[in-house]
Amino acid sequence: MPITTLFLDLGGVLLTNGWDRHARELAAQTFGLDRKEMDERHHLTFDTYEVGKLTLDQYLSRVVFYEKRSFTEQEFRDFMLAQSKEFPEMTDLIRTLKAQYKLKVAVVNNEGRELNEYRIRAFNLHSFVDFFISSCIVHVRKPDEDIYRIALDIAQIPPEQVAYLDDRLMFVQIADGLGIHGIHHTDYGSTCAKLAALGLKLEECRAAHEAV
Repeated sequence: MPITTLFLDLGGVLLTNGWDRHARELAAQTFGLDRKEMDERHHLTFDTYEVGKLTLDQYLSRVVFYEKRSFTEQEFRDFMLAQSKEFPEMTDLIRTLKAQYKLKVAVVNNEGRELNEYRIRAFNLHSFVDFFISSCIVHVRKPDEDIYRIALDIAQIPPEQVAYLDDRLMFVQIADGLGIHGIHHTDYGSTCAKLAALGLKLEECRAAHEAV
């Protein structure tokens, strides 16, 4: 069956991760925080934030502002948001594939609401993504299989017609188990080759892969 739909992770595929260990380490250095304590508090509460059961203010009150600080919550929020960067070659790739093959495109990701909304808006993801199956909206997060089932139900597409890009191998393997064509994204060139093997071929992708 031809591929008619792309499911995409956001952090690590189209954009940098929104709030990963490297961003938290930089935050600890920038704001003079105890990295170990911050990480422990983060791991105890971040999953709850990602499934939409906490606001960003509540998350920060537990992880950073549980005691008086020399900086404001707004300053810290601005720092968090500023860590997001685009991978332009990947967003260009998806835009081009969508146009050439008339694909449906969905983001299937784990992310808290405020970070998710900021990243969608800041990088104009609405211009080529048809719908967002984000953990903060559906209250289920990867690796739970249900988030993929929800995405399939909303897309109304059989799994055999879906290619799914994620930088985390375990999530790709879970999608594979549901009949979705999982692609472990590690770099632009190899992802182009894997998409081409599924029938989604672009000249610029071929050139990039041959150059590797």
